[in-house]
Amino acid sequence: MLNVRARKMLSQLSVRLGEAEWLDGAFSTGDLMMIGVLFRSRPTGILDEYPNLAAYVARGETRPAFQRAFAAQLAVFTAFQPPT
Repeated sequence: MLNVRARKMLSQLSVRLGEAEWLDGAFSTGDLMMIGVLFRSRPTGILDEYPNLAAYVARGETRPAFQRAFAAQLAVFTAFQPPT
């Protein structure tokens, strides 16, 4: 059921993005947030079904804003890891 819902949402997003580089013209906070969400789905392989979304995420990953945001999130996550 989750995959059905996810594919429906990804299909809608894929249509909305179309062949555009970013969702609303220039790269924006919306793109940063969306790429962050889609980035986390990459290990499932579901993005491979939507080439334009996979390319969108790849473009977004190269953006300095994404790299800073990801590094900040990773720092918080790793700071609160329980000792092994």
